[in-house]
Amino acid sequence: MELGLHLTNFALDTPSERIGSRLAEVVRTAEDGGFSVIAVGDHLWQSPWLGRVEQNVLEAYSTLSFIAAHTSRVQLTALVSGVHYRHPAMLGKLVTTLDVLSGGRAWLGIGAGTSTGDVEGYGLPFPPLRDRYEMLDEALRICLAMWTDARGASEPVLGKHFRVERPLNAPQAVRNSPQGAYRPHPPILIGGDGERRTLPLVARYADVASLRPGPDLPAKIALLDRMCVEIGRDPREIRKSCAFAFDPGPGGGGVGQVLGQLKWLADMGIDLVIGRVTGVDDLTALEVLCREVIPAAAEFGATASPA
Repeated sequence: MELGLHLTNFALDTPSERIGSRLAEVVRTAEDGGFSVIAVGDHLWQSPWLGRVEQNVLEAYSTLSFIAAHTSRVQLTALVSGVHYRHPAMLGKLVTTLDVLSGGRAWLGIGAGTSTGDVEGYGLPFPPLRDRYEMLDEALRICLAMWTDARGASEPVLGKHFRVERPLNAPQAVRNSPQGAYRPHPPILIGGDGERRTLPLVARYADVASLRPGPDLPAKIALLDRMCVEIGRDPREIRKSCAFAFDPGPGGGGVGQVLGQLKWLADMGIDLVIGRVTGVDDLTALEVLCREVIPAAAEFGATASPA
């Protein structure tokens, strides 16, 4: 099992002029300690279920570019970009740019999206959920068209919600990963596990599924695998990941509990966990995870059948 760091709280108690230096310390510590992915939330206000909306929040892709400049190996993604925030051609260009400048480390993390109050507060468009699912399908087709061939597809992508007459994309995303593996486009992570709308999109488009932890997780994975088989796709092509919250406790007293939870997830078929870290700003909890949790979790193998 690999672990990723999900940043949703940007230097809560740090003055604005020190946020950059503190964030650089956090991401360097995470990379040096063995986290394989760094993800950032993509909201403009803090989520009410994580704190007060007035707390510090940074724009996702500016932040990912900053993180790219202060790291050299970790993969980089939003977790996840709501499809309502940006036109998909602009999103495809943002991810491509991040990929090029980071040397092939960007993922497209995308979903139907929610509101933290930011869309209402700023007067941004927020279509009904049914429309957002249609938009998500169209956005994925547009991004894939932009990542086709050397400069993007030659044919337009015309949908109900978006029209891209020419999906030109230059420079193109990096084709070879830092590990040397060929990648036809930046990996696509789709957030959510709804059985009627989200999982069919995951089966069709995703390289990584971001699922919710819970006792129904094996059933969700089994359903996703069946959907893949039905459309002629090998289910093993899709990594199964989970959102999480790491809390090693004061002095690392909660490490055993964290490892127990991760083993539980691994046994259900999860091989990548991307989690928030309690107290990430002071680095202590992060260092405990790097020292005591990441090496142990690397020994956990997903035991659920991939097909």
